[in-house]
Amino acid sequence: MSLYEAAMVLPDGVREIDVATLSAHVGKVRVVDVREPGEYTSELGHVTGAELVPLNTVGQQAAGWDKAQEIVLVCRSGGRSGQAARWMKKNGFGKVINLRGGMIAWNDARLPIER
Repeated sequence: MSLYEAAMVLPDGVREIDVATLSAHVGKVRVVDVREPGEYTSELGHVTGAELVPLNTVGQQAAGWDKAQEIVLVCRSGGRSGQAARWMKKNGFGKVINLRGGMIAWNDARLPIER
């Protein structure tokens, strides 16, 4: 079962996973962090291997991405990444997944970070 298939479906159709599920797939799935550069390197850090694509640039950056690829979106608490996931789903990306609780939940679970 793929990470996308295992993700919980929200009422708006966006899928969501928890930090434990993502932690088991780090390095095997594309992780896109939609925070600002200062947040990406802040005390919360970022998921190892995550790409920084600030929310206001997602539309432009995503133009060249594979729409069939599994992509997990991350932010501070899950709000901005959820917004990005809804936009991507609306624009033909078939396997976008929001990280529930974002980097706050990731840090609360004491999972490894990079800064």
